This record gives sequence, C-alpha cells and structure tokens, in this order.
Amino acid sequence: MTATLPSSADAAKFLADFHEVAKIGATPNGGVDRQAATAEDRLTREWFRGFAEARGWEVRVDGIGNQFALLEFVPGAPHILLGSHLDSQPLGGRFDGAYGVIAALHAADRIANRVAAGEPRPTVNLAVVNWFNEEGGRFAPSIMGSSVFAGLMDEKQMLAVQDLAGVTVKDALTAIGYLGRDARPEISGYAEIHIEQGRILEREATPIGAVDYSWYTQKLDIEVLGEQSHTGATAMADRHDALVGAAKVILKVHEVTEHFEPETLVSSVGQLTLEPNSPIVVARRVHLVADLRAADKAVVLTARDRLRAEMAEIAAATGLTINARDFDVRDNQHYPEAGLALAERVAQELGLGARRIRTMAGHDSVAINRIAPTVMMFIPSIDGVSHCEREFSRDDDMVAGVSMLTEVAWNMLHGALDHAHSEPALQAAGS
Repeated sequence: MTATLPSSADAAKFLADFHEVAKIGATPNGGVDRQAATAEDRLTREWFRGFAEARGWEVRVDGIGNQFALLEFVPGAPHILLGSHLDSQPLGGRFDGAYGVIAALHAADRIANRVAAGEPRPTVNLAVVNWFNEEGGRFAPSIMGSSVFAGLMDEKQMLAVQDLAGVTVKDALTAIGYLGRDARPEISGYAEIHIEQGRILEREATPIGAVDYSWYTQKLDIEVLGEQSHTGATAMADRHDALVGAAKVILKVHEVTEHFEPETLVSSVGQLTLEPNSPIVVARRVHLVADLRAADKAVVLTARDRLRAEMAEIAAATGLTINARDFDVRDNQHYPEAGLALAERVAQELGLGARRIRTMAGHDSVAINRIAPTVMMFIPSIDGVSHCEREFSRDDDMVAGVSMLTEVAWNMLHGALDHAHSEPALQAAGS
C-alpha cells in the first residue's frame, strides 16, 4: 500500500497534543524545564500514561524508569519500538525528545486504527517508549535509560548515580512514583524521529534526514585541586587557586579544535562546580566535564591526548593537581542500510525530499541500534539551535515527520527490516 499524508484532522490532533505537552514545565521564553525525575517530568509521564490508557494500551515502567505503552497484535510476538524522551535540559527547548515521543504515540494510534479498519494485520507487536534521562542534565551520564535497556550500562550502578544535590536516581524515581518493576518488552526493531539539532536540512530545504551514522564522542571528567585560603589576606604568590587552573583548562578545551580542519571536531565544557564557592575564599577544588566529538575516532583521541598534556603543563606551572579520566565514551554507530533505504522509499512515496545525514548529538537510537535494527530520522531545526529556549521546528515539518514515522513503523511491523541485523530479535538485558 502506498504511503499517504495524514488528514487535516489527524495533523491537528497531533499538533494540539504537542503544544499541550509543551505547557508542562514551560519557561517564560518559550522553552521547557523538566529535568529527569522532577515534578515536571512526572507530569509528562502522567500525560503519556493517560494517552495510552485512554486507548486501552498496556503501560509498563521498568527498573530504571523507562515508560512503555504496548499494543498487542500477535500474542507472544516481539515488538517494534518507537519513541524518544520527554525529559529536557535546564531551560531547554520544547521540541528535543518530546517531539519524538508524541509523534510515536500518534503513529501508533494511526496504525491501530488502520488495523481495526481491516488493513493487513502486523506480524509483530508495537510499543512506544519514553526513555529515562536521555538528556543527562540532572544525572550523568546521558542516554541512561536506553543504555540500561540495551545492556550497555548497569542498572544498579545507574540507580546509585547522584545529582549535584546528592539525590540518587533511585530516590528521585521513587519520589515521583516511577521506579518500576515491570518486564521490559522484547523488541525486534526500533524507530525514532527527532529534530536535527543542526542546520543541514534547513539550509538545503530538505524535509527529512535519514541518519546513517553517529559521531564518536567522549567526555573527560576533570578535577582541579588547589588550596583553600582567604581572598583578602593571601598574597598572590602564595595562592593555589583551583578556579584559575580550571579557567586555563577551559580555554584549552575550546582552543583544541583549532588544531584540526574546520568543522572536524567540536568541544566544550558545559558543567562546572567549585568548592567552597564562597566570595571570600580561594577555590580549593573545581570539577568540570569536557565534551569532545568528531566523525573520526582518531581525531577525538588525538585531541584528548593533547588536552592531557596541556593539563599536565598547567598543573606544573600553577602548583595544582589536575586529574582527568575518560568518561561516557561512545563509539561510532552505523545504522542498517536496509533502514536507510526504507526511510528513503517512504519519503519518496509521501512526496517528501530526503537525504542521508550524520548525527553529531547522541540519541537513544544510538544505544538501541546495538541490539535491534534501528531507523533514525530527523526533521529540520530552525537555525540549528537546540538545548535552549529558542529551539524551534515548524508545524508542517513536525506533521510530515509523524507521517514518516507512521509509514516506516507500518513497514517494519510487516517485516521490512527482519533481516537487517545479524542478530535475531533481542530482549533487553536485565529484564
């Protein structure tokens, strides 16, 4: 059956739900703030639950807080899983992640209606997921829920992770009522749609990106140790200021990209804490996280080694101790060729332009692609902006993306990617 665009009524229903969810944790400048396992996160989870239960779908929550809505077509069969995440960065955008979850729920609803209307019954089941703590803004590392599901991270270790206030993941999920015990669904495929978080699709006026691979990424967990002393009474020559050392490190992290071709490497320091954080005390300790990403693993490792050498020089020159360890390392992931071809075919059938595109950002699909055939798709982001309140994607692009996800899922439910992975249908570790 040839794919078709949705009715205006279906499009309006999706947009109404999307803009309704955007009110949860809304910020004055048009963004959202609903970090993982907060009261605002709980409200989005309740909305997800309400959408599913109103349609008679089973809702489950697993031991790391992942939330699933299940539709059964074939008892005992595995599931094609659709979704993304509803948590946000502090003062984040309302599109990142949430768009993919709401699109998945509406795609599942349209598929259920088609089956009820007599179209060919799927050969497997369908599920929608809201992954826990994709953003990593409150609890590090990011992409936590999907990584636990895929067996890439240990559930017990992740439950013990603390935020800056010392609250553990386990306690935070318990507090909002979403530390579950339900079995994880067995999956045979995964599809996710997301805003691009870059300018390529917008610049080329292309509605759909079919993601072919992810960039290599890693972080450096850095600790700068000095000596606490009085800001007014300690001579400058006698100071061992950890914050001054950290400032030098931050500049080096920024400048390391200049040793490579433009657009080859991106780097940043996005989180910094200092002790004792008093206006009249020289800092004794600074903790910061550096983020390095490139298409080529060798580029990241070269940049990391350069930074380590430069940090050793800073430590020697300032009398400080600087410790750095590799953290949250993610290899390149290549998505199945059959999934790319499927996305391109569906886009053509829908009359939408598509191009292959890499992802510099991490996504839940990067984890799930390790255990099941995965299709990752993008829609355009205005100005390429994300992780801020100005993040924006047009309604028409979002509506087109829901149609893409619906048709890709429909094809996957009827066996389109059955042989895309060498592995058979896999069940998540620890279920």
